[in-house]
Amino acid sequence: MSGNSILNKAKKASNNDEFYTTYETVEEELSRYAEQFNDKSVLCNCDDPFESNFCRYFIDNFNTLKLKKLICTSYGKSKLLRRYSIDTKTSSLHERDGVGYALILSHIKQDYDGVEDIVDFVQNNGGTIKRLKGDGDFRSDECIEFLKECDICATNPPFSLFTELFVLLEKYKKKYILIGNQNALTYKEIFPYIMKNKTRIGYRFGEMAFRVPADAEPHTTRFWIDEDGQKWRSLGNAMWLTNLKKTDSNIALNLTQKYDPEKYPKFDNYDAIYIPRTIDIPMDYEGVMAVPITFLKYYDSKQFEIVGEANHGSDGPYDLFKPILNGKEKFKRLLVKNKRPIK
Repeated sequence: MSGNSILNKAKKASNNDEFYTTYETVEEELSRYAEQFNDKSVLCNCDDPFESNFCRYFIDNFNTLKLKKLICTSYGKSKLLRRYSIDTKTSSLHERDGVGYALILSHIKQDYDGVEDIVDFVQNNGGTIKRLKGDGDFRSDECIEFLKECDICATNPPFSLFTELFVLLEKYKKKYILIGNQNALTYKEIFPYIMKNKTRIGYRFGEMAFRVPADAEPHTTRFWIDEDGQKWRSLGNAMWLTNLKKTDSNIALNLTQKYDPEKYPKFDNYDAIYIPRTIDIPMDYEGVMAVPITFLKYYDSKQFEIVGEANHGSDGPYDLFKPILNGKEKFKRLLVKNKRPIK
């Protein structure tokens, strides 16, 4: 890869990383798993204790969820982080650049109303906010120790580091619920878990709005500035990914189309038919079908089997071919088979 390519890739990753989740988005999703947080230690390891709505949600609902412990660690280089250091003699906070923090709570005796200073609130409830040795990167040794301690990790990691966090969570066999980009579903490190039903998408799969830093570049679409001057971006391909149990399962798709070889052409280089939209899946086809990634929103493992993906044709054993149709390359697809085709 050339030097310019590396720089462009790094710049693109940086621009795509700083998306900060709204409280409403966090509450909407996490409330659906409430019982699974009972007596659990929760780690938010990409979350500034002074800014994160993950941190705020778990503080607000600490007793309702019956949490055992909450740990939130910040990344010191975050542009939204109010940069502080702790005076160990007075426990007061002072501005400091590039240092991560950890908020640790084991019980809450009073509700947090958002008015009281977060530091005073934590200390009044027997918790701590301490300065870390490093910048709070979740891959650092001290943050991995927090990871080992937790039962569930809930966070919105930088999109460019989503795979690295996922690999760490699987390595230490942790439960998790994460926000990411739908493109990550076909990454070679993640797709096998999707295929084997060891991880799944959450309830919200698609449109999400995020706060972005003040120096974020404007976009012609999905970008706005609110009346307070806060910049916003929305993503149509955002998702929640989790290995927690969903409280309700997807309802089987009501398939209405019938297979017609003229309507459903086969790829040039593989025996699979092209399905443009999920609603176009034929009810009676027994072979391999290439469906859009958004199919996962409706995926029911009792109705369908995921047999692979069509992406580059080289991303591991489950990337079966590059999707080429009539000489033209198509966008990556999931490969599925109907377990109960209707004749």
